[in-house]
Amino acid sequence: MTTAELDHVDRELIRAAAQVAATRCRGDNHTMAAAARGHDGRIVTAVNAYHFTGGPCAELVLIGAAATQGVYELDIIVAVGDRDRGVVPPCGRCRQVLLDYFPALKVIVGARDGLRTVSIADLLPDSYVWADRRLDAEVDAPPGTR
Repeated sequence: MTTAELDHVDRELIRAAAQVAATRCRGDNHTMAAAARGHDGRIVTAVNAYHFTGGPCAELVLIGAAATQGVYELDIIVAVGDRDRGVVPPCGRCRQVLLDYFPALKVIVGARDGLRTVSIADLLPDSYVWADRRLDAEVDAPPGTR
């Protein structure tokens, strides 16, 4: 993907997330919107579900929304705040979950005049990678052979 193509994708995703934030985020329950491009080119959007017990962020809701639409591989994601707050980087929990689900994911971050695309791994350096720590071989082994 060339820089010009990447810029186009960035702007398209930001517009999609901003549109959802402007039209679907109302009150304190939905304050963030996310948009992601699937590996097949489709754009999926979602909003957060705030709750004082720690409801899911827009990025996490988006993972489920994407799956319901048959989009299981995401290439790039962005989150945008309501009330014209612009691009907002993912929180720590979202960074970890996004890394675990999509290790090659790109994330749009930065202020309006300095937006850039970085890898999710760059946002969570020296991270714990859940897939690297799984013991599937032991779990799937027949009893008595572990």
